[in-house]
Amino acid sequence: MQVEQLEILDFLRAHPPFDALPEDVVQRVAAAVDVRYYKAGEQIVEFGQPAEFWHVVRSGAVEIFRRNGTLYNRLTAGGYFGEFGLLRYGRVRFPAKALEDSLIYLVPQPVFLELFDGNEAFADHVEVEDRTRLRHVVSRREDANDLLSATIDTLVGRAAVTLGSGASAREAAQCMTQEGVSSLLIVDDNPEVPELPLLSGILTDRDLRTRLLAPGLSHDTPVAEIMSPGVVTVEYNQLVFEAMLAMLRRNVHHLPVMKHQRPLGIVALSDIIRYESRNSLFVVGSIFRAQSVDDLAALVPGVRACFSRMVGEEASAHMVGSAMAAIGRSFKQRLLELAEAELGPPPVPYCFLALGSMARQEQLIVTDQDNALILDNRFDPARHDAWFKALGDFVCDGLARCGYSYCTGGVMASNEKWRQPLKEWERRFTDWIERPTPESLLHAGIFFDLDGVWGRIEWAVRLRELVARKARNNSRFLACMARNALLRTPPLGFFKDFVVESDGRHTHAINIKRRGTGPLSDLIRVHALAIGAQSINSFERLREIIDAAILPLGRGQDLYDSLEFISAVRARNQAQDLAAGNEPDNSIEPEKLSEFERKSLRDAFLILGNAQKYLKYRYQPGRAN
Repeated sequence: MQVEQLEILDFLRAHPPFDALPEDVVQRVAAAVDVRYYKAGEQIVEFGQPAEFWHVVRSGAVEIFRRNGTLYNRLTAGGYFGEFGLLRYGRVRFPAKALEDSLIYLVPQPVFLELFDGNEAFADHVEVEDRTRLRHVVSRREDANDLLSATIDTLVGRAAVTLGSGASAREAAQCMTQEGVSSLLIVDDNPEVPELPLLSGILTDRDLRTRLLAPGLSHDTPVAEIMSPGVVTVEYNQLVFEAMLAMLRRNVHHLPVMKHQRPLGIVALSDIIRYESRNSLFVVGSIFRAQSVDDLAALVPGVRACFSRMVGEEASAHMVGSAMAAIGRSFKQRLLELAEAELGPPPVPYCFLALGSMARQEQLIVTDQDNALILDNRFDPARHDAWFKALGDFVCDGLARCGYSYCTGGVMASNEKWRQPLKEWERRFTDWIERPTPESLLHAGIFFDLDGVWGRIEWAVRLRELVARKARNNSRFLACMARNALLRTPPLGFFKDFVVESDGRHTHAINIKRRGTGPLSDLIRVHALAIGAQSINSFERLREIIDAAILPLGRGQDLYDSLEFISAVRARNQAQDLAAGNEPDNSIEPEKLSEFERKSLRDAFLILGNAQKYLKYRYQPGRAN
């Protein structure tokens, strides 16, 4: 062994986790290590780049950052980083920079993975953020589709073209022709930071056609009068998938990419379509082109194909749920457009609400519809309710034809009970929180997951803010919510074996929604309400809960992994039903799972069970939380 390798070997022997490994294993690692020197201030790895090495700090100091630029950790000799990217998606998740002149040992990915898979003590030691074995299972999901891991800046083909808001439409058209672009970013002067113009809107070819030429306006019309204001933007280091969901959710076709508050470029929906040639989610475009409910219903096979493909390519359950919810929102939005075209303009403004899994962005292919209407406070039932009854019936019947079953509990906009003025919703939410009973909250719990999908969506935000303000630290309300969250328990017996039940066409099955993802989302909601979180998605709520440090160390990440794994099993089971030509459902038969899957599922249910015990302890009536 060469002198340099002997020095590496001596260093590794003296530092964990190598000090607990067999000598021959440490020698193989030392022989494979590459040594690199980084000057102070030099970037070691960037977010989103391929994860090729596990990094061990030999000397110096290294700072690790979250992708939003905030400091995550600071390491000195013996510290290590990069395991998260190697174990999840194969892309760097935490950028790293040398704080001082530093010498870094680089352990190649194959060597690291061999160590991780073959040495349990090593794996336990390096698992970041207190991950358990389930964390390993979840994080090793294969990323077979670059759409799920590439960052949006990789699709920026050229620098953004900007124009001042005082320019005329003629000047804008000339600029677009000269630059060969189909859109311009419209900017205003920034009096506070002159060198950093303010992004005030976007102007596209379509804007020129529909807002200038069609109405016959003058070519000297200022672009500020025909542009689209309130621009939806995306940060350069966000995933392509996240950018795509932003486009689908907001129904926009051009997305400015920002870096350090400056426009880097514009990505069009067509850019993502070309990037993702099989168009897994672009059924949304077909939804908005549909001219009737029949046209929408004809898209159901395409939606199912999109779902099956995402599951087959090992997309995370978080991503699948977000994508399917975006498709569901699009169905609702198009149905509302068609309804208004048939019924005429609404007599008073309104907001159409999504509730439950669609609001949380956790929908799969088997789902029912939960929705409601917030009406303007000027709503007069005698004069206006016939119109809104017709609207609710049109949308709910249309959703049923598009694969979203009627809610068995009748929580739909077609039900007069769930069509109320804003002031009445505020009164109801206040009453549920300040004067709770287990019975009332059992029926009303679904309303604590709400999102506006059409109309005055700011009213939905207003209700969420009211809930966050009134629920936080209200011990009686939280105790009632916690009690209801404990009604559905994980399907484990005294000896931690699965407890199966007769469930529809299955005789030895577990309803994995009723006994798994449902209870998980329930208890996560309670913790989120306790800290005043306004996130709706369970995964995003967990991030806020972890930051709030209200759970024992590591429990938040455990819950995240448990929810991801159980949801993934549920999604895969539905995709398998579709592939077999069966109608999908939420039932799984443990005996049909592999031993590996059964063990991991049991781990996930144990985490749920322990989390429910802690929930019962934490939210007791009168206890300060």
